[in-house]
Amino acid sequence: MIVTTLAGAALAGAPVEHDEETARELLRQELSKAEYVQARPTLIDQLINDFWNWVNGLSVPNASLPFDLSPLAVIVVAIVVVAIVALLVGRPALLRRRLAAGRQNVFLDDDTRTATELRAASERAAAAGDWTLAVLERFRAVARDLSDRTIISLRPGSTAHAVTSQASRAFPNDAGDLDRAATDFDAVRYLGRSGSEAAWLRTRDLDERIRRARPAELRPTVGADA
Repeated sequence: MIVTTLAGAALAGAPVEHDEETARELLRQELSKAEYVQARPTLIDQLINDFWNWVNGLSVPNASLPFDLSPLAVIVVAIVVVAIVALLVGRPALLRRRLAAGRQNVFLDDDTRTATELRAASERAAAAGDWTLAVLERFRAVARDLSDRTIISLRPGSTAHAVTSQASRAFPNDAGDLDRAATDFDAVRYLGRSGSEAAWLRTRDLDERIRRARPAELRPTVGADA
């Protein structure tokens, strides 16, 4: 009896050997227990750890500096550089597309105001300190007045520079000021810049000067039919 018990105890304490497949299955069963499952890192945890491991490997030694560049500093600097390049390259391109694709005509489709009404609107805007609107309305007054005097031909979609290009033929001495007025108009209308009192005064003075001036006699272009 005692021998049998001792033999059983000896067998119970002896290590049990399993084949590879059985051992693998026992390991899977063990790791599938709740305490092991809860301790496992989630996919997000793994991604975060992988990211920071990558960041920690970005330390940039620089012999000219008394310290190595921080990995985080490298990332921040890179983001700032990319943002600046995108701003410098993207904004001008966006403005060019806006000018090319957008409507650049001087008047809105339903704007039928007379030159007198436009001048009055410009004066009111100037009195209120709204120089952007004052510049726009005064240039429109110039365009409307020239059209009413049949000095230029306004068509749907006529641009500011198209207006002043025609007007320059009738008022060659004012060609430079006409072009400047068109540039001021485009700057506030399409480039989003703020108008200024100086720009409004230039356009107002140009308007008053052209109103009193007699247009030059225009010669017909070569090859034009009478």
